[in-house]
Amino acid sequence: MKVVLFCGGYGMRLREYSESIPKPMVTIGYRPILWHVMKYYAHHGHKDFILCLGWKANVVKDYFLNYDECLSNDFVLRGGGTDVSLLNSDIQDWNITFVDTGVASNIGQRLKAVQPYLKGEETFLANYTDGLSSIHLPDVIDFHERSESTATFVSVRPSQTFHKVTIDTEGVVKGVQEIAKTDTWMNGGYFVFSQKFFDYLGDGEEMVDQPFQRLIQEGQLRSLRHEGFWGCMDTYKEKQLLDDMYDRGDTPWAVWDKGTPLVPCTTPISSFQNINLPR
Repeated sequence: MKVVLFCGGYGMRLREYSESIPKPMVTIGYRPILWHVMKYYAHHGHKDFILCLGWKANVVKDYFLNYDECLSNDFVLRGGGTDVSLLNSDIQDWNITFVDTGVASNIGQRLKAVQPYLKGEETFLANYTDGLSSIHLPDVIDFHERSESTATFVSVRPSQTFHKVTIDTEGVVKGVQEIAKTDTWMNGGYFVFSQKFFDYLGDGEEMVDQPFQRLIQEGQLRSLRHEGFWGCMDTYKEKQLLDDMYDRGDTPWAVWDKGTPLVPCTTPISSFQNINLPR
């Protein structure tokens, strides 16, 4: 199953790190978050990637054209460095298609641009490439196929420290509650699409906004709640949190690590009233 990864945005909220590189190339440890996302999908057997490039596309291309397997794999060095034998490999069996989808394109336009490369794919996967998760991907795919829906996405708890405020018509505050403790769910950026999704995506439209509303009207949109780990890298603070987790060896998203237990997917969502779709 092919995996579409959106890699062309500016990352305006992460300018401290993405001033000269695209957001998916901001590192966690010694590898960019793009690598962590690709490694996750490859672990589950999905190794055919389509990268939707845009701003600073050359940085992504150069990274893989000059990929150093030795950074994240064991190897044997002989002859004073003239002979290097890898003991394992990251990307040797990956197939990566690099597509320039425009510098200023929105995500819907980027997906439209790679439609020709998805020909013959009845179902495909997609990801915003700015979030990491421990979710058991086969469960998401299985739910999508069993429901016969056009689109499925993973819903997660909000990670921000905002408060939900309830106010009456007179402006009297009736309640203040941490949003993470409410029954609010947000789009986690992990998608499964059927090919017919392109019938709902108009020219110039964002991937989520108008198409998802059409799908909701026809009962063709599904979601699964994920109660386990999910971390986004939208801001400097969130990047620091992921770095801190990595530094202390707490990497629940690294499901390819035998020591990391898989967290199964959880509950289908039947109501979309409390889901924050756009991210």
